[in-house]
Amino acid sequence: MNLETLAIQVTRFHDANASAVTTPIYLSTTYERDAEGNLPHGFLYTRGNNPNRDLLEKSLAALEGGTVGLAFGSGMAAISALFQALKPGDHVITTPFAYYAAQRLLVDVFEPWGLEFSLVDTSNLEEVEKAVRPTTKLFWLETPSNPLLYLTDLQALSQLAHSVGALCAVDNTWATPVLQNPIAFGADVVMHSTTKYFGGHSDVLGGALVLAQDGELAVRLRQIQNLTGGVPSPFDCWLITRGIQTMPLRVKAQSASALPIAQWLETHPAVERVHYPGLTSHPQHEIAKAQMKNGFGGMLSFEVRGGLPGAKKVAGALKVFTQATSLGGVESLIEPRKIYEGPDSPTPDGLLRVSVGLEHLDDLIADLDQALKNA
Repeated sequence: MNLETLAIQVTRFHDANASAVTTPIYLSTTYERDAEGNLPHGFLYTRGNNPNRDLLEKSLAALEGGTVGLAFGSGMAAISALFQALKPGDHVITTPFAYYAAQRLLVDVFEPWGLEFSLVDTSNLEEVEKAVRPTTKLFWLETPSNPLLYLTDLQALSQLAHSVGALCAVDNTWATPVLQNPIAFGADVVMHSTTKYFGGHSDVLGGALVLAQDGELAVRLRQIQNLTGGVPSPFDCWLITRGIQTMPLRVKAQSASALPIAQWLETHPAVERVHYPGLTSHPQHEIAKAQMKNGFGGMLSFEVRGGLPGAKKVAGALKVFTQATSLGGVESLIEPRKIYEGPDSPTPDGLLRVSVGLEHLDDLIADLDQALKNA
C-alpha cells in the first residue's frame, strides 16, 4: 500500500457508536468494568491507555514498519524513556552534532544517574568502532542531524551495534517515514518528536518510540511510559493522528521546495556554506541517495558572514519566514541556531536553521534574497 493511502487507512477509527467518519475524542480518564469485573475494551485508566492513543500508537508502528508504537507527551519524554530503560553503568554512543537538548539530557540528568556516554562523529565508522566499550548498550543516532545535517550510514551502524550486543536507535524526526525508514536498515528503535512533521501545524506537543520487535525492551518501555506518566492527552493524540493524514503530501511538498532553495543559497555571494543532503556538494550525498526516498527533507541550514550578529541581522530582515524555534509546520521558520544552543555548542555562530513550509517557492526565495541584500 502506498504511503499516502496508508496514512489515511491506519488513522481511521471505526466508530461503533455513531459511525462518525472523523475519529471521536475520548476524554474519559477511567473506563467501566462489566459485571464480572472485566474491561470489555481493554481500557482501564487513560495514563495506561486510551482509544485515541491506541490508534496513534498503531499508526506510528505501521508507518515506520515497526511492531510496537509508544506515544509520549514530548520528544524529550520519549528519549528519556529509552535512556531510562538502560542501567547505571551502561554506555551510550552518540554524537555532538545531534539535537542539543538530547545531549543536555545525558549530561545533566543521566550522567549523574550513572549512565556513561561518548560523543563521536557517527558519520565516521572508524571513530564509532574505537568508542565501543564492553558496556556499550545503545547507539543513539540522528540522521540527518540537527542542525548541520550530517548523515549516518544506518545499515553500517546498525550492523556494528548488533555485533557488539548493543541496540541501534535513530531519531528520525527530520526525515519522517515519508523519506526514511531506519528499521528497514536494521535499526531497533525509531524516535520522533511528533510535535514536528507528524502534527504538522505547530499546535501540539508529542513524542514517540517505534520498536522493530516486541519483547523485553517493549515491556520495559511500556512500564516506564505508564509509571512515569509522560503521556499525551487524548486531544494531543487526536491532533497528531489528524496530522498524519496529510503528512506524506506536506513532507514531499516541503522537500520539493527545500532543494531549489538550497541550490539558490549555494550561489549567493552573502552565503558562506549551505548544509543540505540533497546537494551534490554535501559530503554524504551518496548516503542520502541510498537511504532516503521521495526527496531529502524540508530542513536545511546555511552560514552567513559576521557570526551570530550577522545571522540575527538576516533573520530579522525576513518578512515571509517567521523567526521561531521548532520545525515541520506549514509555515516557514528560521532561527539563528546559536541563540538556542548557547556558546558551548559546536554549531557555527553564523548558522541559520531553516524549516521550509508550504508557501510558494518564489516567495520564499524572494524573501531570502531581500534579507541577504539588506543585512
